Amino acid sequence: MVIITAKSHPILQATLEKKGFQVMYSPYITYNELSEIISDATGMIVTTRLKIDRPLLEKGKKLTWIGRLGSGMELIDMEYAVKKNILCVSSPEGNRDAVGEQALGMLLNLMHNISRSSAEVKEGKWLREENRGIELRGKTVGIIGFGNTGKAFARLLEPFGVTVLAYDKYHFGFGGAHVKEANLEQLCKYSDVISFHVPLTDITSKMADSSFFDSLLNQPFIINTSRGGVIETTALVQALKKQQVKGAALDVLENEELNSYSLEEKESFFYLTNHPDVIITPHIAGYSQEAFFNLSKVLLDKLDL
Repeated sequence: MVIITAKSHPILQATLEKKGFQVMYSPYITYNELSEIISDATGMIVTTRLKIDRPLLEKGKKLTWIGRLGSGMELIDMEYAVKKNILCVSSPEGNRDAVGEQALGMLLNLMHNISRSSAEVKEGKWLREENRGIELRGKTVGIIGFGNTGKAFARLLEPFGVTVLAYDKYHFGFGGAHVKEANLEQLCKYSDVISFHVPLTDITSKMADSSFFDSLLNQPFIINTSRGGVIETTALVQALKKQQVKGAALDVLENEELNSYSLEEKESFFYLTNHPDVIITPHIAGYSQEAFFNLSKVLLDKLDL
């Protein structure tokens, strides 16, 4: 049996059934419900909705593979999965273009005051001088994390005549005519835009903290379409107040469960959502119609079942 624990394109279930699998499509299944039936599963499809931890994997006696729709394996206990010889694959290629387009769209929105001025017009305000934009051409864009989405963003930037500085802790030798490799210190020093494209790990958690923002020299725009925990929210708020950054476009938040906010989290959220140079979207960068299909297709190809 294969358990699909998240919304997925019909091609996924149809293909698995065609290959002889009994498929249980339960996009709203809870952790406890999954825990009760995982012993019967040979395969599982997951996203970031559920934590696939060791206690759960211990119950999966027949489990041989886990397919992750999207990128980032931080909610899967990979060390224990490997120990149990459970094949784990993800499909970041399926939505990398969608994420790249969202990052570019949010950046241009910020630089040209599109959302801000549109909201003002709806209030009966026609403010042109106050909304004079900044052109992307000629700027330096720093990309932190040069994997699938980082590369997709860089490809979209090429026609704009920008200098792209890319930093990746684990990859080297990728520089060329359009992309220049840089260390984090150089990227923070020279960038007019900084975009995050990293998974959430112990190393990247809160990597954009107060010391990170203190190191910025060009008052850059900050873009985050990766994971909310990469940026420390309170540090970003202070960076905006101290004008260390010009603005921020966030598709993800450190805590995306808005109803669970503490008083401090509510204050930070209120500040960000009321700041004229901050855009927040609800973790939709990888949610295009095309990506919905591609994520399942890539996963099926990789599993080669």
